[in-house]
Amino acid sequence: MKLSRVESTRSRHRRVRRKVSGTGDRPRLAVFRSNQHIYAQVIDDVQQHTLVAASTVEPEFKTKSSANCDASSQIGKLIAERSLAKGISSVVFDRGGKLYHGRVKALAEAARAAGLEF
Repeated sequence: MKLSRVESTRSRHRRVRRKVSGTGDRPRLAVFRSNQHIYAQVIDDVQQHTLVAASTVEPEFKTKSSANCDASSQIGKLIAERSLAKGISSVVFDRGGKLYHGRVKALAEAARAAGLEF
């Protein structure tokens, strides 16, 4: 039985989330990619709080195209800057069940280049 694309993504996400959990010392950098936007959150799973967030639906990204690798790179850089400003330098990466290529990879590499460790 072949799973649909959505079911495959959910299955991968559940499998990843079994192993990946964010703590206060090392929160989780969760990435959600839709067809039109990309969202990134730094989450403390113990306290169940979002510490930092960035996405392409923010006002400064409204005029630009938000469904490409350039926008993802900008979000990666922005989430890293906001995290470092809050004193978060090390995170655990959660790709959200998506494959590590394209926009997800661009976001991760930009966040690493901006100073986040994972």
